[in-house]
Amino acid sequence: MNGRLLAASVVAGLLVFAAALSAAEIPLDQRRSSYEDMSRDNKAMQDDDTTNPAMLFVLDGEALWNAKAGASGKSCADCHGDAATSMKGVAARYPAFDGGNGQPVNLEQRINISREQDQKSPPLAYESRELLALTAYIAMQSRGEPIAQFDDPRLKPFLEKGSAMFHQRQGQLNLSCAQCHDDNWGKSLAGNIIPQAHPTGYPIYRLEWQNLGSLQRRLRNCMTGIRAEPYPLGAPEYVDLELFLMWRARGMTMDAPGVRP
Repeated sequence: MNGRLLAASVVAGLLVFAAALSAAEIPLDQRRSSYEDMSRDNKAMQDDDTTNPAMLFVLDGEALWNAKAGASGKSCADCHGDAATSMKGVAARYPAFDGGNGQPVNLEQRINISREQDQKSPPLAYESRELLALTAYIAMQSRGEPIAQFDDPRLKPFLEKGSAMFHQRQGQLNLSCAQCHDDNWGKSLAGNIIPQAHPTGYPIYRLEWQNLGSLQRRLRNCMTGIRAEPYPLGAPEYVDLELFLMWRARGMTMDAPGVRP
């Protein structure tokens, strides 16, 4: 098969895949961020950087961005410069395919890859204040940016895995993500509105946690809630699911770091 035919075949395959996924998803014009379902007070907390508790992590993240680390003695800023410019839109494109690993990595994993390879420094622990802070600082640079289309053909098999996981019934309650977030969004569950599960604001400061947390922490909470065995943080299953969730939110506006109930 020559190059043009191969390219055409890849594009055709992606179009068929996208059509199959789109058939069961929420119509694009009906999508809404969970921000829209919050109370007026919670929206005001997120909108004002002086009251948004996630901004304390952002300040720590800025300090870490500029701090030299590891055997290389380099900071993130030494390579990437001003984050407001170099990181603009970056969080909206993750998870992204990593050629070294042959699979997608999320933003937290990309930070740790850079720490290990470029700074010659140990990786930061999942859900540690340092990793959450750096992630929040980088994610904030994508405020107002549209989430990517995720049309890299190398992502196709991982999107398929994420879609399968989203629609798979799991746990003792025998529930899937789609049953809540596609079929019953907007309804009330235990006094809370069921969101559509578009990850526009991660990492988020969740009032229930009284802390900042990653999307994977939220996914683990959901799995525990349906009485399913959660995967360890950083598991490829979570990254595939993150990728699918971001694909569902393609074109929506980033509002990280968010506040949620």
